[in-house]
Amino acid sequence: MVVSERLLKWVMRLYPPLLFQRIWVVKFLKGYRGVEVRIRKSFLNKNYNNSIFGGTLFSAADPFYPLLFHQIFTGKGYKLMVWSKSASIQYIKPATTNLFFNISLSDNDIDDAETILNTSGKFISTFPIDIYNKDGEICVSLMNEVYVRNLNFIDTNI
Repeated sequence: MVVSERLLKWVMRLYPPLLFQRIWVVKFLKGYRGVEVRIRKSFLNKNYNNSIFGGTLFSAADPFYPLLFHQIFTGKGYKLMVWSKSASIQYIKPATTNLFFNISLSDNDIDDAETILNTSGKFISTFPIDIYNKDGEICVSLMNEVYVRNLNFIDTNI
């Protein structure tokens, strides 16, 4: 189902797994070309070292590339299955302040995905996410592998 960027922003803001981890969607870019996310440090998500739990950081990054692909291609009329297939994460420095990250999809990313969905029915690709502290230093670097399947694809090579 395609929804407006504004509605999905509020759905994600109020979604309990993100809300209680203090993960806040600032905005989705027009046409779902990207998203801005903030992670607020609070007693709900800090560990005994007074830094943000690694699980919170991982949870913050996990859903957004699949959401972007789903909204873009559903808007184009595709029936899809989209999910995060895998991810790898590196904790570079302790997250002792509020954090933020921005991700975006280029026209080339979308065109490549659409070409592959129309020729093989399945698109799998890895995308980076760097999460920054208030001083602009990278605290977390993550690679998110996204799986997108075109459920209407019929393989004519069988």
